[in-house]
Amino acid sequence: MNRIFGTRKAAPTPSLADAIAATDARADAIQVKIHKLDIELGTHQQRMSRLRGAALEAAKKRALGVLRQKKMYEAQLDQLTQQSFNMEQANLTTENMRNTMTTVTAMQHANKALKKEYGKIDIDKVERLQDEMADLIESANELSAVMGRNVYDLGDDIDEEELEAELDALAEEGFGLQETETGAGLSYLSSAVDGAPPEFLPEDGVTEEPKATAAS
Repeated sequence: MNRIFGTRKAAPTPSLADAIAATDARADAIQVKIHKLDIELGTHQQRMSRLRGAALEAAKKRALGVLRQKKMYEAQLDQLTQQSFNMEQANLTTENMRNTMTTVTAMQHANKALKKEYGKIDIDKVERLQDEMADLIESANELSAVMGRNVYDLGDDIDEEELEAELDALAEEGFGLQETETGAGLSYLSSAVDGAPPEFLPEDGVTEEPKATAAS
């Protein structure tokens, strides 16, 4: 039989958003009816103000019927409004739960990735590397200190006053003045000053006589 007539497809399950939209539409329709009843009730009140006797009683009954119907619609509107509010809260809670689950899933994947990456790192090897770097830096600092040390430092054993006294004594003895006065030690300087070129001895120690010119 199912092959001949087929099977009825199951209706899709409405979502909370669809249910909220349908409830709000019903509430809007009831609000329109309440507005019409308000206008009708106002008309009855205007008529009642001009009537007397039995006509007034009849108009009053009709106005009471309209007011009773309005109260019924207002009660339904309150129920629909509360239902819509409850469904909106449930929908908001559901969305928050979905966001929470998405966040938890993302954190789980991140946790696995971190564990995988940290598994590639050897903490002991990193510590040894840090120690080696510290030793190299210390050795470099020591080498810089050694290279920058003054190896010609005579120390603090020499007294400056003694050096000045010795210098004054040398000046009183005329140290270096004799050679300067005689010019024995500065012959090459004096000849350069006089304008004559310096004389050089040959390798055998014999000085050649200057040759006579044609004019002489």
